Amino acid sequence: MEENLIPEQTSDNDRIIQVNIEEQMKTAYIDYSMSVIVGRALPDVRDGFKPVHRRVLFGMRELANYSNRAYKKSARIVGEVMGKYHPHGDASIYDTLVRMAQDWNMRYTMVDGQGNFGNQDGDPPAAMRYTEVRLQKFSEAMLEDIEKETVDFQLNFDDSLEEPTVLPTRIPQLLVNGSSGIAVGMATNMMPHNLSEVIDGCVAYIEDKEITIDDLIKYVKAPDFPTGGIIFGMEGVKQGLLTGRGRVVLRGKCHIDTKPSGREQIIITEVPYQVNRDMLTDKIGQLVNDKVIEGIAHVNNESNQREGTRIVIDLKRDGVANVLVNQLYKYTELQTSYGINNVALVKGRPRILNVRDLIVEFVDFRMEVVTRRAIFELKKAKEKAHILEGYLIALDHLDEVIRLIRNSATPDIAKESLINAGWGIDEIQAKAILELRLQRLTGMERDKIKAEFDELMKLITHLQELLDSEPLRYELIKTELLEIKEKFGDVRKTEIQYMANEMRIEDLIEEEDVIITISHLGYIKRTSATEYRQQRRGGRGAIGSKTREEDYVEHLFVASTHDSMMFFTQQGRCYWLKVHEIPEGDKQSKGRAIQNLIQLPGDDKVRAIIDVKKLDDKEYINSHYIILCTKKGTIKKTLLEEFSRPRANGVNAINIVEGDELLEARMTDGNCEIMLAIKSGRAIRFPEDKVRPTGRGAIGVSGIEVDGENDEVIGMICVKKDDAEKTVLVVSEKGYGKRTLVEDYRITNRGGKGVKTINVTDKTGNLIGLLDVDGKEDLIITCKSGITLRTAVSSIKEAGRATQGVRLIRLDETDEIAAISKIQEQEEDLIEAENTEENSNIEAQSTDTTTSSTEAGDAAEDNNDQDITDPTNNQL
Repeated sequence: MEENLIPEQTSDNDRIIQVNIEEQMKTAYIDYSMSVIVGRALPDVRDGFKPVHRRVLFGMRELANYSNRAYKKSARIVGEVMGKYHPHGDASIYDTLVRMAQDWNMRYTMVDGQGNFGNQDGDPPAAMRYTEVRLQKFSEAMLEDIEKETVDFQLNFDDSLEEPTVLPTRIPQLLVNGSSGIAVGMATNMMPHNLSEVIDGCVAYIEDKEITIDDLIKYVKAPDFPTGGIIFGMEGVKQGLLTGRGRVVLRGKCHIDTKPSGREQIIITEVPYQVNRDMLTDKIGQLVNDKVIEGIAHVNNESNQREGTRIVIDLKRDGVANVLVNQLYKYTELQTSYGINNVALVKGRPRILNVRDLIVEFVDFRMEVVTRRAIFELKKAKEKAHILEGYLIALDHLDEVIRLIRNSATPDIAKESLINAGWGIDEIQAKAILELRLQRLTGMERDKIKAEFDELMKLITHLQELLDSEPLRYELIKTELLEIKEKFGDVRKTEIQYMANEMRIEDLIEEEDVIITISHLGYIKRTSATEYRQQRRGGRGAIGSKTREEDYVEHLFVASTHDSMMFFTQQGRCYWLKVHEIPEGDKQSKGRAIQNLIQLPGDDKVRAIIDVKKLDDKEYINSHYIILCTKKGTIKKTLLEEFSRPRANGVNAINIVEGDELLEARMTDGNCEIMLAIKSGRAIRFPEDKVRPTGRGAIGVSGIEVDGENDEVIGMICVKKDDAEKTVLVVSEKGYGKRTLVEDYRITNRGGKGVKTINVTDKTGNLIGLLDVDGKEDLIITCKSGITLRTAVSSIKEAGRATQGVRLIRLDETDEIAAISKIQEQEEDLIEAENTEENSNIEAQSTDTTTSSTEAGDAAEDNNDQDITDPTNNQL
């Protein structure tokens, strides 16, 4: 190693010592790195602050820059901190001050700023000479009790003043606001959390010191960012909580609106933490220009200080909103990941800490602060009590005390006289007596002194008990933490979205009944059942849903938020959607286009919906079947288990031949009888076991013979074999209908021609609908003109198979029935009138329509036909 040594040089006056260059550089670099680690880049685990944050808050306290005082210029704070405690540039101090005032950077701001402190779009703050600041009440809770010797102080950089080595914070600051910093050879990146959750975790630890991390993370669930957003997946977050190292994926929050023109917009209302909104907007525009994302017409950042984040993305007519949202998550910072690296200083040394370690260190620190505070307060209380005791002795010997003082030549002689008087007065008490104001010698003041002394003795007893009992101190820490939670706690801003393989999201969602409505043009929404019940006014009227003029509600039913919805399309595809994933809307809202919730091609349409309660129950899915039928008479039976693995892009439920399309889907338990009816007026009934189960890829078998090109199946029902109350309701295009007992249709083999179910004539028109009813439902009839009639099924008389039935609704000559549906008793209770004016308008329209139809139809009506149109029936 000789070559690494500095040559020895000698002189008469001094001597240069040989040193190893490698060792010298190593030592110097270690000293430098530790200086950066301890004195600049890493937070202290106790108060969660780096030195610069601690010095800024302490400097503001020293200037009495409290939350209930006037603001002070930021330049004054920076100068105070730089000149007394932080020997670095003013820019670093002002940047720290500004960041502590920015509510998009700090989960809980510590500085109350007045003026331009920048914004989330990346605009910088004004210069320090223009802005003003003061402490927040939140940060005052971190400085509380600092004057009570609760923490150690050290000399500042020039040894002229003292500064605290740590703040006696009552708030678990490190977990609550997080921290990030790059040191030498290490870095820290700690996420912010919700104060209420963190305090709940601290309280849980205080109540059970043996609590495990798995139990603690039930309280401290996940990071909570100041800008909100959605945590997508919990596996990396859980690793961060358990080990101190992990990864959190954060998505911005957006929703889809429909403009009056019918085009859709994606509205981004929350962006991920520390994402620049202008840069995000520019990135989206660049991706559109580069053809990476197609379907976006325009993007604009409409965010402002008052209303918060709002980035509006206008879609082209062919743009599918949910597909574009997924592309935005993939290609832009609308989805961002953050590395969790919980490195903090513990007793001056850097350590990786999990969530339990952080809580334990904070509670241990609070124990130290509470103990030191109690020692300080006990000492002060004893000192005060000692003086008050001297006052009381002096008041008991008031005449002698006055005489002694008057006969003394100097204060020192008077003090000695009091000490030597034999009353038990010491030097401290004697000095206090000599400084006593004359007004304290009155009788009333004596009572005050005695009362104050008694209170102090109680305080001394309490403080002594506190110091002698660790459980009491823990109880005090718990009480103070709960006070902080009450004062500063708030609800979580960041939502948690579990991935499918992590846990059942249904466990997090309250199970309740909701109303699902789907319109003819494919708009879907869910509404809480309680909303209908609470606002029910007793009348039958318009179903609470705004649709386009040419649209109407086609499906309405009650489902649980934990159910799964299966959507079958006319092209034979099956899609899934959890009920809780259906957008919620009020009775007046139109809902969301189904195409934006499931990846439905533009040329396809939902034809049938099935509500499945137990898609994950193996016994249930292996004992139930899906029966499908097409317009050309094909029928197919498939085990529900084949549909129990949802896919985002759907699956084939049945192979549809050219010129055919899926008409209906029903779920059975394998013990039903199937009935199909065709437009020309025939129907067939056969047992379900005549159709053997096949896989999803099969075409199916013949269910009924369809005559010619113009004929087609118009409906399918599945009736339990032992259900004697069920009747078959059929309705024709011109408004005629009837109910017939199921037993009137003889059982045949599938694939036959069937039997007559209604006498089709020019007056009745072709058969349009087939339903199974028990007389407890209401029938909803929707006409092509948009008129909708609601009537009780029980008012429709039963008739034989070959009759034409009775008139259900009077139609204009150019109008026909478009569709029929039924509403069960539970559902009809949830439907009510929109408002009196709308009902009046609708009833007037109903009267006009009925009158004109009556004049045109009375002459042609047979005398034997019974008209059941009842003026008490309200149109919808």
